[in-house]
Amino acid sequence: MSDAYQIEPEGFEVPSLPGGVNVGADAEDAQERLGRDLLVIAKQAVGKRGVFHLALSGGGTPMPLYQRLMVDPLFREMPWSHTHLWIVDERRAPFDSDTNNFKHIHELIVEHAGIPGCNVHPMPVDQEDAADLYDAELREHLAIGGVPGDPDRGRLDFVLLGMGPDGHTASLFPHSSALNVEDRWVVDNDGPSVVPPPRLTMTYPLLNDSRSIAFYVLGSEKAEMIKRIATGNEGFETLPCKGIRPRNGELIWYLDRASCGG
Repeated sequence: MSDAYQIEPEGFEVPSLPGGVNVGADAEDAQERLGRDLLVIAKQAVGKRGVFHLALSGGGTPMPLYQRLMVDPLFREMPWSHTHLWIVDERRAPFDSDTNNFKHIHELIVEHAGIPGCNVHPMPVDQEDAADLYDAELREHLAIGGVPGDPDRGRLDFVLLGMGPDGHTASLFPHSSALNVEDRWVVDNDGPSVVPPPRLTMTYPLLNDSRSIAFYVLGSEKAEMIKRIATGNEGFETLPCKGIRPRNGELIWYLDRASCGG
């Protein structure tokens, strides 16, 4: 991915966040930086293993990026026909609900990208055992591609994460039960700190084993939380974003200047 980027004028400080930090001059610039890196990583994955496993988050911030991936000539070489599309987390809401993440990702990407239907993996939120089903589906498909017996198989290639105003990411909320899961890739998450309705979410073991993880955070309303993560001593139980620590991969924060307090 791209190296950290120092914005002018002099005196602007790039936050000291875990991993790399790539700061755009504005939201559109940050979006393009992220999109360019995503394209490079996707093409490399297909070249090496014949498949690209991409996990996307919902929310308002990444939707313009998803739309741009479909229309901007910069990204016309995205290898969608070799991509498996996964969902990082989902609300227990019907597929036709505006609160369902996959509904929007389907409308913006799946309907236009030419991804084979069997490569599109929504979370089956209408099933009681949805977490078990999605966990098993991930394990089955991540074992495909590359060289048989390669211990490097079984990993997501690229995960796009956001950051909530309380420091949560995916549906890993402060002081929620999912934070301490060590033996599951997908779990249900609910409780006092979880914004309703109940959620399904990927867990730290799966996320931190990914080859590339990108935090995509924009806007001045996120500046205070970015500062807390960069300078504070709070742990992942309070600020779940801090629990994202790739074991054998890379982490890059894609920010605009406003989210850095600039």
